[in-house]
Amino acid sequence: MSETVALVDDDRNILASIAMALEAEGFRVQTYSDGVDALAGITRQPVDLAVLDIKMPRMDGMELLTRLRQKSDVPVIFLTSKDDELDEVLGLRMGADDYITKPFSQRLLVERIRAVLRRRAGTVVSAVEGEIMRRGDLMLDPARHYCTWRERAVNLTVTEFLLVQALARRPGHVKSRDQLIDAAYGEHIYVDDRTIDSHIKRLRKKFKDVDSDFAQIETLYGVGYRYRAT
Repeated sequence: MSETVALVDDDRNILASIAMALEAEGFRVQTYSDGVDALAGITRQPVDLAVLDIKMPRMDGMELLTRLRQKSDVPVIFLTSKDDELDEVLGLRMGADDYITKPFSQRLLVERIRAVLRRRAGTVVSAVEGEIMRRGDLMLDPARHYCTWRERAVNLTVTEFLLVQALARRPGHVKSRDQLIDAAYGEHIYVDDRTIDSHIKRLRKKFKDVDSDFAQIETLYGVGYRYRAT
């Protein structure tokens, strides 16, 4: 069954050209020219992934992502303005899975969409389908995309889930940023180091919202991150 992608951008030319490119690749596409209509439409007809422009009238991409995250963990890719690092980092901290800087090629966007959907489907998360990982108070269930800490649910995006899984697989062992990028994005996707740092900050916040004493993800400055051995 074809996967459905929501495109949200106030530039109708961009909407039309990207929609045509995705439909040619076999995707179903829902298009929206502002965040208000997109929120209503995606709530009414859930999608497999959403591509959101950040700067839009009525409701911008940041607010739309916040609203979506209140009720859904749908994967989100942000479209950001050239050199606007603040938007990129803030979007990732708010729970986006990836971002692409304008101008971009349609082929790059299609590849990023496929990469996120592959991660969502679990093709990278585990060598054994349905394998449940337990590390002390942490539980990760890839088959259900479900995470708990001390038996309390922690809602993670696709990228966040894969990062926790990569770190927790070998407690005490350091993972470099490049290794974490490969684990969460795949070997052929270029991602800046600060992207991983932003995801880690948001991960820590999510676990601390559940347990203020959470300190399992450790930073080794200049080296990378590790999941603390218990």
